[in-house]
Order: sequence, then C-alpha cells, then structure tokens
Amino acid sequence: MCNTTCGPVKTFGRFWQVRRFSKNITVNTVRQVMAAAGKAKEKEPVDIVHQNAIHVETILKEQRSQKLYTEFSINPFKKLHVLTNKPMSRTTYEEAEEDPAFLKIIHGAHLEPTKKYTHAMTESQEIGWISTPLIVSDRADRRLNFPRQNSEITKYMDAAWRLKEQTQNLG
Repeated sequence: MCNTTCGPVKTFGRFWQVRRFSKNITVNTVRQVMAAAGKAKEKEPVDIVHQNAIHVETILKEQRSQKLYTEFSINPFKKLHVLTNKPMSRTTYEEAEEDPAFLKIIHGAHLEPTKKYTHAMTESQEIGWISTPLIVSDRADRRLNFPRQNSEITKYMDAAWRLKEQTQNLG
C-alpha cells in the first residue's frame, strides 16, 4: 500500500489518510524539532512597575465590593460549641443581659425544618416532609398489627439455627 516514504496511517471513518514525509527528513531531525518545541521560552525579567500597577488595581477592585460592618453579631445559623472554663480556674464572670430577640433567632435556627418553614425548601426535604402516619397505629387492632408468633416447631428450629451458627463460628 505504501513505500518507505510514508508516515503513520490514520483512519477517519471509512477514509484512509497517509501522511507523507519528504525523503530528506530523518527520524533524528524529527526528534530535534520535537525537543525544540518542548523547551520553554526564557522568562523576561519581572517589571516592578507593572507588578505594582496590577497590585493597585486588585486593591481598588476589592475596595469597590467591600462593605463596612460596624455592629458585631453572631451568625445564628452556625452551630455554637460552648467551651467551659478550666477546672481549677477561680475567675468568675459577670452575668450579662440576655437579648430576647437574639435568643429567639438562635432558637429558631435550631428548629427542625418542618417547624421553621410551611413548605419544603428542597427536593430532599419533600421526601420526608409529611412524616405523620395516615392512620394512628393501635397495637390492639388485629387488622393492621401482625406480631411475630412462635409455635413449638419454630422455637425448636430457631434454637437449632443458633446452635449451628455458634458451632460454625467457633470452628
């Protein structure tokens, strides 16, 4: 199909494409070209003026989107881990006034989703959103309650299976 001047054969669907090299290109020259392409270009020295301009532009961009908050408050939606004092510590702390509005927000954040919202907020919440049973279960009602019943044969086979499992686990 091809003489010695043909290169690798590539297939594209039904068509054959043969890459032909000229006769004067050898394997060594191809390797040299590939090695030259792989070498990285030398880096230019760092220009301090350009670096400073980039830094100034970055700071201005950050300041445009920055907001100044003067009041501190704890995020009510983050769970708090209270740390206790050291056991041998003699320091006593003054009792601070409790803010009822803040306590209401904290307690509201720790509620279950069904108590917080009227409808499910996500697809995953929809699965168990209505978790109350449709019929109140009554253990005395024989129509819906089927307790396990054992007879003499089932008790005997249960004991035999337990004995068999114990002997297999030991051996």
